[in-house]
Amino acid sequence: MKTTPKHNERVAKMIFGSVYPHYVSKVEKKGRTKEELNQVLEWLTGFDEEKIQALIERKVTIEAFFEEAELHPNAHLIKGVICGYRIEEIDNPLTQKARYMDKLVDELARGRKMEKILRKEKD
Repeated sequence: MKTTPKHNERVAKMIFGSVYPHYVSKVEKKGRTKEELNQVLEWLTGFDEEKIQALIERKVTIEAFFEEAELHPNAHLIKGVICGYRIEEIDNPLTQKARYMDKLVDELARGRKMEKILRKEKD
């Protein structure tokens, strides 16, 4: 399933601070913690809890959020379907990064073990 330019634009302009509370409630409803969510986000982006809070307060867009992020070198190992899109087939780099984040949050909420979520290259 290909993303459209309109879809990519909508993802880029979303405010991270408006998405984050949904992530928190999603994982907490399933018995996971905000700390675990922040651990997953730090693995993906390099942002610690303090930096995440600062980005929320600055009302950065998803586009600005990922411009500042230092994407984990193993992020490319995140595969599967999220929001109807196969992550590895998304051709827009920003939309793909946003879907990486969605996928990790989804896996956390579904009870996947942290060592599986925080992907490592196979030896």
